Amino acid sequence: MRLANRDARPVPWLPTGRTADAALAGGAFAVLAAMTLVSIHTGPPSRMPLYSWALLAVACGALYLRRSRPVAVAAVTLAACAVYYPVTEPDGPVVLTFVIALYTAAAEGHLAAAAVLAGIAVAGTVAADRRDDVNHLADAAGFLLIGWFVAVVAIGGVVRNRRAYLREAQERARVAERGREAEARRRAIEERLRIARELHDVLGHNISLINVQATAALHGLRREPQRAEDALTAIKQASKDVLREMRATLGVLRQVDEAAPVAPAPGLARLDELTRGLAAAGLEIRTEAEGEPRPLPAETDLAAFRIVQEALTNVTRHSGAASAVVRVRYEADGVVVSVEDDGRPGSGTPSADGSGIRGMRERAEALGGGLVAGPGPDGGFTVRARLPL
Repeated sequence: MRLANRDARPVPWLPTGRTADAALAGGAFAVLAAMTLVSIHTGPPSRMPLYSWALLAVACGALYLRRSRPVAVAAVTLAACAVYYPVTEPDGPVVLTFVIALYTAAAEGHLAAAAVLAGIAVAGTVAADRRDDVNHLADAAGFLLIGWFVAVVAIGGVVRNRRAYLREAQERARVAERGREAEARRRAIEERLRIARELHDVLGHNISLINVQATAALHGLRREPQRAEDALTAIKQASKDVLREMRATLGVLRQVDEAAPVAPAPGLARLDELTRGLAAAGLEIRTEAEGEPRPLPAETDLAAFRIVQEALTNVTRHSGAASAVVRVRYEADGVVVSVEDDGRPGSGTPSADGSGIRGMRERAEALGGGLVAGPGPDGGFTVRARLPL
C-alpha cells in the first residue's frame, strides 16, 4: 500500500482506482488458490470440496468493493472465513482476505467497526477451538492472532490519520496559494490605479496649462508679441515638465537592466514652481502657510501636491476665476491643504462628483484622510483635504 503525499506522482504502469481493486481481488484469489493447491499436494492425500473453492472466490471477489463498501466487505470476508475453516481440510490462508478488508475499513475511517469485527473474529476462533477437537490455534497462536488483528486495525487508523493530515495540508496550501494570488491581483490593481491617477494629474494639469498658454499666444501673436513670446516659453516649460513627470511615473513599468532616469517625486516644496507656471497663464495665485513647516512622509507629500495641482487645474479649466488662494496648514498629526478661487457662481465650476475630484478624494482616503469640495460661501469653488501623517 503506497501512502500518498504532496510530492508523490502516479506511476504510469501501476493500476489505480477500480482497476487496482480488480487486480487485488484477482491476485489474491490466484495466490491463495496456489497456496491451497501446494498445501493439498504436499500434505496428506485430500481433496478440497467445490464449496470451499466457492467460499475462497467469494472472499477474494469481495475485495473489489473494499473501498466503496469497506465495512460490508470486512463482514463478508469474516463470514466466509467462519464457514470456510470448520468445513475445509487442509486449512488455507483465506484469512488474509479478512486482514486486507479489516485494514481497509480502518484506513477508510471505520475504526470502531473494524475493531468490533476483529474482536468477533478472535472470539469466534477461540470458542471454536475450545469446542472442537480441531486445533486451529496451537500454543500462543491465539495471542499472535489477536496481535495481528490489533496491528492491522492500528495501522489502518494511522494511515487514515496520515491521509487526513495530508489532505488538510494540501487544502491549507491551496488556500494559501489562492490568498497569495488574490493579494498579487489586489496589489496589481492598486498599482494600476496609482499610475492612472498620476497620469491623470500630470497630463491634465500640464496639458490644460499648454492649452491656456497656446490660446494666449494666438491672441497676442500680432498685437502683443512680447506676451506671445512669454506664452510660448511657458508652453515649452510645461511640455518639458509633463515629459519629465511622465517618464518618472512610467519608470515603474520599465523592465530593463538600467534604471530609468527619474526625478524626485514632487511635493509641497515645489508649490512655488507650480504656481509660477499658472501665473504665466494669467491666474493670480497666493500661497499661505500656517503652522511650522516640516518634512512630510513621501506619500503624504506627493498626495498633497497632486491634490493642489488638480484643484488649480480645475480652476484654469472650469471656473473662469482670476485668482486663487492655496493654503497649507501643518497640524500635529497631519496636514490640511485647500484651494479657493473667486470664480463666479454657475461659471462652469466642476461638479463635486467629477473624475478629477473623485481622484483627489481617492488619494486622500488611501492615506486615511478625507476631502470635501464644493461651492464656497462667498462664491467660487473650494477644495479642502486633510491628510494624516
